[in-house]
Amino acid sequence: MSEDAPAAAPVDESTLFETPLVELDLGVAPTVLAKAEWFNLADAAFGGGSVKSRIAAAMLDRAEDRGVLDRDAGPDANPTVLEPSSGNTGAALARVGGVRGYDVEIVTKADAGAGKRRAIREAGAEIRSVPADTTYDAIIDRVEELVASGDYHWPNQYDNPANPAVHERTTGAEIRRQTDGAVTAFVTGVGTGGTVSGVARALDDDATVVGYEPAADTTDIEGLRYLRTGDHPYRAAYETERLDNVRYLRTDEAHKAARWLRERYADRDVTIRDPGRHDPEAVREHLRVDSDTAAHERGAFAVGPSSGGNVALVRELAAEGVLDGDDTVVTMLCDRGDRYAHGLWSGL
Repeated sequence: MSEDAPAAAPVDESTLFETPLVELDLGVAPTVLAKAEWFNLADAAFGGGSVKSRIAAAMLDRAEDRGVLDRDAGPDANPTVLEPSSGNTGAALARVGGVRGYDVEIVTKADAGAGKRRAIREAGAEIRSVPADTTYDAIIDRVEELVASGDYHWPNQYDNPANPAVHERTTGAEIRRQTDGAVTAFVTGVGTGGTVSGVARALDDDATVVGYEPAADTTDIEGLRYLRTGDHPYRAAYETERLDNVRYLRTDEAHKAARWLRERYADRDVTIRDPGRHDPEAVREHLRVDSDTAAHERGAFAVGPSSGGNVALVRELAAEGVLDGDDTVVTMLCDRGDRYAHGLWSGL
């Protein structure tokens, strides 16, 4: 089954990269800083872009450099960009691909979050749904069938070297600059593995790198992959040897931490350490969800479940003494809470 997409509003690709670095008061000893990644494509619907906006642009850049895509040729002269995605990568490819004149189709499970599906469609992509119980390998088989039978280009976020490379070149470099090299630890969840691997490259041996994977195959931490058994193979973008530690986190812990963070900042402002490429006042305003489509009160500081997992893990590591008062830890706020209005934030 496919869902046709409406015409998408254009986004400003110049707002990619150089996202703000904010300081979070998590009630723990280490200094906790976070990259607010929805400022990639900040003018886009559903609270802006996400950490996946970086890899969308990088993978399309690589295809253009190799002559697979030509943004000057128009959609009829280019293959359709095809990618399996639970949401953020799909929306990012649709937005950046649309600006560059490409048609985009996203393969996703039928039970993918409603907000994520709307973000993909309203970004201008067609959705190809597969049954909710479809395995990752079966989804890849379906994508390979489509690529073999039609005029498609599959960026393949899990194996594309542009994925970790863009995080080494941009995310990791930004963290070094925005902390004046003071970062001692980096903590984030593992989806494709590109963020944690690329940042680890950039930080080299100067910081401890901790990633987390979902604790169970039935995870609802969207965008992350369960990898603990042989049925779920590691892919090339995830360079496990670069991590110092891998932890495992339950869905409820990630969701609870996201809600805890929102409540903690109900009556306080988020401290902006570095606004990146953005105007500080615009950053301050955009840090708080202010959307009639979101199912929570206006002006809330809300993030998605993978960001909640990052917060939960930082607090856990601090409680265990792995991180202490001498540490400056950086983590990722992968996207804003707007696109979870029908899931994580429903009923609030």
